[in-house]
Amino acid sequence: MTSRETDATESADVVDLAALGETFTRDPHPVYAALRERGPVHRIRMPEGTDAWLVVGYEEGRTALADPRLSKRWDNASPALGVSKVSAGTSMLSSDAPVHTRLRKLVTREFTPRRMEQLAPRIQEMTDELLDRMLAEPDRRTDLVDALSFPLPMSVICELLGVPFLDRGSFREWSGIAVSSVDAAARVAATGDMTRYMAGLLADKRAQPGDDLMSALIHTSDDDGDRLSEDELMGMAWLLLVAGHETTVNLISNGVLALLGNPDQLAVLRADFGLIDNAVEEMLRYEGPVETPTYRFTTEPLDIGGTVVPGGGELVLIAMADANRDPDRFEDADRFDITRDARGHVAFGHGIHYCLGAPLARIEARIAIRSLLERCPGLALDAHPSALTWRTGMLIRGPERLPVAW
Repeated sequence: MTSRETDATESADVVDLAALGETFTRDPHPVYAALRERGPVHRIRMPEGTDAWLVVGYEEGRTALADPRLSKRWDNASPALGVSKVSAGTSMLSSDAPVHTRLRKLVTREFTPRRMEQLAPRIQEMTDELLDRMLAEPDRRTDLVDALSFPLPMSVICELLGVPFLDRGSFREWSGIAVSSVDAAARVAATGDMTRYMAGLLADKRAQPGDDLMSALIHTSDDDGDRLSEDELMGMAWLLLVAGHETTVNLISNGVLALLGNPDQLAVLRADFGLIDNAVEEMLRYEGPVETPTYRFTTEPLDIGGTVVPGGGELVLIAMADANRDPDRFEDADRFDITRDARGHVAFGHGIHYCLGAPLARIEARIAIRSLLERCPGLALDAHPSALTWRTGMLIRGPERLPVAW
């Protein structure tokens, strides 16, 4: 290690994102861009109060996402960090190869693009029902998160998993706190409540299996007879129910907001709905639902762009939101353009942890946004953009409410 690199790790100025408060929560992109101008790696203090290493920029971020020296296992986290796991059980999000490889193999057959596409007619039915209800509002205004963005992904994942009687009010509250609150004690409490609830769901499903994904996961095995343990089933239920709906909720909300904030692009899409798939890719790039992915911990020192991040379980965050706005990768990156080639964005991650549910999220966003625009020709934002409140924390990116009128 050179003396320059040693200095970079030992005397790095801590950028206090927590001190930026609502300014950073509302729009983190200028902050990330300013950091990117100074280099790809920075010592930061998260809004949650924990110190971490932040990777910005496309090339370094994409490389870090696939670096096996950055572990997803919580037992590799340094105790000095003082962070607690916000999930239960062992899942693909909290494991490395070869455990991750084994878990993914056991479930990947349930999430092929072809199988997800077979759900499209049912997703269209659910969307139409929700829009029927929304359009019946006498004053022609609503919160789109309540009316469409939240209930559609939640209905899809519940039907897929075979848990139609989920207590959605409680689940939404627990999930929101678990993934977005900057209050560590509240996150731990919500995680406990949700874990107990999911244990009951799994017990019911074991007693009365059905033709659904959760039943299949309980009983699935590969050619060698390998199957998910109790701990792994809990982890999988967590992953599918929380990650399976939180990301799509915010993909829909962020996508609609981007269109309403860029009327020229909205007009282009209305004139040619054949652009909807490309538009969804641009929504993912421009304002994806995951700002930084779940935690990674160093298992050895690693050099990122000339800065050596120490080993020993240091917390590393990768700003996917910034990678997708890097002008070295995407021309005029801060402009929302549904006709651009947005391929290569990292909104669903990169490497072995690439989002298993990406095909489903794309289908839901495509159907929901097109149907909304077709049935609401005068759709408009019903609040000043500065009045919107955004999810806190650095994991999930999206507005808490999205008032619209038509």
